[in-house]
Amino acid sequence: MAHKEIRLMLQGALVMTIASFIAKLLSAVYRVPFQNLVGDEGFYVYQQVYPIYGIAMTLALSGLPQFISKIVAEQETTSEKKLVLQRLFPFVSAVGLGCFLFFFFGSGWLAYLMGDIQLASLIQVVSITFLLVPVLSFYRGNFQGHLLMTPSAVSQVLEQVIRVGVILLAAGFFKSFRWNVYQTGTMAMGGAVLGGAAAVFSLWYYDRKIQPASSNYFIHWKIDKKGRQLFHRLFIEGGLVSLYSAFLIVFQLVDSFFIKNALVLSGMTDKAAKMDKGIYDRGQPLVQLGLVVALALSSTFLPALTKYFIGKKDKQFNEAAKMFLRLTTTVASAASAGLLMLLPYINFALFKDYKGNGVLGLYVFAIAFMAIIQAYQSILQSKNNFKISFLAASAGILVKLLLTSIMTQRFGTVGSSLSTIFALLVTQGVLMKMSDRKLNQFWQERNFLKKLLTGLGIMVIVLLIYQGILGLIFGITAHRGLALIFALIGVGLGLTTFFFVIIQLRLFTVREWLMVPFGKKVLRMKKR
Repeated sequence: MAHKEIRLMLQGALVMTIASFIAKLLSAVYRVPFQNLVGDEGFYVYQQVYPIYGIAMTLALSGLPQFISKIVAEQETTSEKKLVLQRLFPFVSAVGLGCFLFFFFGSGWLAYLMGDIQLASLIQVVSITFLLVPVLSFYRGNFQGHLLMTPSAVSQVLEQVIRVGVILLAAGFFKSFRWNVYQTGTMAMGGAVLGGAAAVFSLWYYDRKIQPASSNYFIHWKIDKKGRQLFHRLFIEGGLVSLYSAFLIVFQLVDSFFIKNALVLSGMTDKAAKMDKGIYDRGQPLVQLGLVVALALSSTFLPALTKYFIGKKDKQFNEAAKMFLRLTTTVASAASAGLLMLLPYINFALFKDYKGNGVLGLYVFAIAFMAIIQAYQSILQSKNNFKISFLAASAGILVKLLLTSIMTQRFGTVGSSLSTIFALLVTQGVLMKMSDRKLNQFWQERNFLKKLLTGLGIMVIVLLIYQGILGLIFGITAHRGLALIFALIGVGLGLTTFFFVIIQLRLFTVREWLMVPFGKKVLRMKKR
């Protein structure tokens, strides 16, 4: 790989990381004002159908574009690049059209299975996003295959800004015009279609500006034996990337079909079950925010891993992979533990009450498990190893399918949270069991696990003392602004304590600190 290409790849990775961070931050943050305006029942309605949109956008943002960019980059000449796109596009178009038809015409049946027939209109609206998937994914994949990341980054952020704007506008209409929760949810889902259309337009603009006439594969298709071989690769490679990118979204889709129905079967009224599911859904933006931070910090390793693998530098690859796992595990574990300890203040500050603290406290552990799973999958992906990832994902989804209804009927939404955690544990266990034994040594090297648990334990004790002092002085906090201030101070106190302890324990080497964003500043502080 030429030096110029490596530089472009690293710059592109940075651009995409920043864009992804902004988009995911927007996607997580808007849920708070939306829930505040429409309440737990309105939030339930939106979250029941959201996973369908999440799967469509995962295909259009990560799974398909990553695979298409890889295929384009493999071709040596411009004509070969165009030819491979002409072969792939009809297959992806068929998938997008098939998904649209399934969700649009099956909306009533799906809503019935979810236990709420009034969700049908929301499912019909969100199904339209699947028609945009082929165009979005091919534009993005083609640009990224030529190491042009800016068009994809701009379209991603634009899409989320418009979608979030429409969602908040729908919530405003709910308050101002006394819409019901289903009308509000239908308009909110319309934001996905408008945002997707805006992303298509921005990508079309860049295509005309940067690569005129490069998108003739939209019209001129080529269906032959090589095309079917490419589709097989697309199904395996692109499908796995999409599956792991949307892993928690798939779990949320399982929740949509099982939790509300299970709560009703356990004796709850229909309305109470909807409200309880809406409270349970508060955990999703919290986990998403935690994952954004964990994965954004750790993604700096991925270009290095790919470079070492391409260069057949096995020793450097294994060292970088273990560093990647140590960093991801540390950041994600600290995020889970910190959120757990500060959850009462965060829940009240964001959602106006203390409902569901126990349920959400269990659910936030998904941050740590999901981040480690993503790290293992990324390492396997960089080595083109797909079998282990597929088996691990299949095992986790099967456990989630089997446990959700049973545990929810028995323990309520606490059981729902536990079913997610158990399923993630199984997925992580399979990944670790079947991965290279040398890779799993990162837990034992330099007493990493012992030092990490010590750091987490001391942080938890400090935050318990902090909560105790606040309880003695202020009692139960009844003002959201005050609760937010307490939560932010707690975040600062927890982070400071954790960083101080792991620096003293030498959890990371100097080289590892230098790989971490702001690591140089941490080392300077240590010297002082």
